[in-house]
Amino acid sequence: MKSRGEMTIGELADRFGLATHVLRHWEAVGLLAPARRVNGRRRYGPEALARVAIILQCKELGFGLEQVRELLHAGDPATRKEVLARHDADLERRIAIATAAREMIAHGLNCPAPDLLECPNFLAGIEARIPPARAR
Repeated sequence: MKSRGEMTIGELADRFGLATHVLRHWEAVGLLAPARRVNGRRRYGPEALARVAIILQCKELGFGLEQVRELLHAGDPATRKEVLARHDADLERRIAIATAAREMIAHGLNCPAPDLLECPNFLAGIEARIPPARAR
């Protein structure tokens, strides 16, 4: 019999539109734990709702599951800030790459050359990506 406020894994997964195997995986990697087990079946307390919401929010922010685990298991706010700072630096790097990609695409769309493969700027970028020959 379920205690007041407890949910099965299926009920918890349904609340968020997730498959139960996702919650099992999160449990396996240390992100989520049932409050208890009854006859071998997981029972999650109301606190699991917030935990799943935090995990989903972190994933939307681009965190990997290892980073989410670091955030959730950090013993103090300073450690959590370190995880956030590392993620922020990674986001800055990825934003710079995405910005450069968008600029190249915009150039390709607006290039006066009849074809992107004839564009001097595009070809220069391609040339720059070709590594030099190795000495033998």
